[in-house]
Amino acid sequence: MVKITALLPMKGHSERIPNKNMRLFYGRPLYYQIIETLSSSNYISDIVINTDSPVIAENAIRHFDQIKILNRPKELQGDSVPMNDIIAHDLSQLNGEHFLQTHSTNPLLTTTTIEEAINSYFENLYQYDSLFSVTRLQSRLYWKDGRPINHDLQELLRTQDLSPLFEENSNLYIFSKKSFKRAGNNRIGLKTQMFEIDKCEAIDIDEERDFKLAEILYQMSHAQKERVKIDRRSKRYQCL
Repeated sequence: MVKITALLPMKGHSERIPNKNMRLFYGRPLYYQIIETLSSSNYISDIVINTDSPVIAENAIRHFDQIKILNRPKELQGDSVPMNDIIAHDLSQLNGEHFLQTHSTNPLLTTTTIEEAINSYFENLYQYDSLFSVTRLQSRLYWKDGRPINHDLQELLRTQDLSPLFEENSNLYIFSKKSFKRAGNNRIGLKTQMFEIDKCEAIDIDEERDFKLAEILYQMSHAQKERVKIDRRSKRYQCL
């Protein structure tokens, strides 16, 4: 089994949601969720947190074993620094060839989805050099001036019959050091494959309403899992 290193960039400051990464999500700091999801995968060898926050670094070291901290240099700190610049710094500090980059703001992303994406990446390396996750859009979309993007105003097709478009959802990027360099230091390579994730699982917390929606969806998912456990126990007891 080929192992892969997970990159998890986290900054201390957040413009729209103060202290977002350390804010409590279902009773625990938000970033705990993605750490535990990554740690549950047999494909992940290491989890590397790149951060400018001593608070995040100290908290992560205290609560998790399978992590490495990379302190973000001052020239890469700030809200306007491109993520590819941060990844380039990480790759210059790390061994290994294949990497997965995700965010703490994807708390509903599952280990199953991560492993399916990793499998798809390695199985298709003969054809593609990288992978990124997307969400399917099958709605009537328009340009700013009112012109239709993906449909004909004279032909009112059902939305399910429209040709789908795909939105980059910032959940997963998988690439190698070689593909990153060949693409001009870009996590999306020169010949990349898109990996579709359900829009509920792929929610990315960017604004306050995203945080609240993610908590609701997480709570619903957690309740569903508990119901399944109860149903399984009930069936087992009926068989005794």
